[in-house]
Amino acid sequence: MDLVYKVAETDSDFEQILSLQKLNHHNTISREVQDREGFVFAEHTLEKLKTMSEHVPQVIAVADGQIIAYTLAMTTSMKDHIPSLTSMFGQFRECQYQHKPLLDYPFVIGGQVCVAESYRGMGIFPGLYYALAKHTKGKYRLCVTEIAQRNPRSLRAHQKMGFEIIRTFSDDKETWDIVAWDMLR
Repeated sequence: MDLVYKVAETDSDFEQILSLQKLNHHNTISREVQDREGFVFAEHTLEKLKTMSEHVPQVIAVADGQIIAYTLAMTTSMKDHIPSLTSMFGQFRECQYQHKPLLDYPFVIGGQVCVAESYRGMGIFPGLYYALAKHTKGKYRLCVTEIAQRNPRSLRAHQKMGFEIIRTFSDDKETWDIVAWDMLR
């Protein structure tokens, strides 16, 4: 397999991200598949992805000309752009990483990560985050994201690569773990 990590730039790139997102969205797949394979929660539009890419790179994994995985990212300046993430942004004031307030660190928010089902378990997941760290080198110390507690596959994958739970909270839909990864390690 010829695998390349790169930054999404074209409408075609963003449309392929949206297609993969839709295939793995919790509203699209059964609870049984969610429990076994994991799922993504937030929904984006072409316009939102383009706006996000103006602030921080959106990393994709491409195999044989097709996007087979992605990790989205955003900055805190985008807190009002995705309503489903409002509660997470509100929690950041309460978070600590290594005994310091999270807000004392320069950090990027992991907006979502997804690997196509037939490519899971091949090391692509950490490759996406390492590519994000490479493309944002010198700007951010941490990558922070939230994971629904009913998505243990995602939490295990994040913890395996070094993400640590820094806060747990509930909103009107889910119980979430906010996790942070030191991109300089």
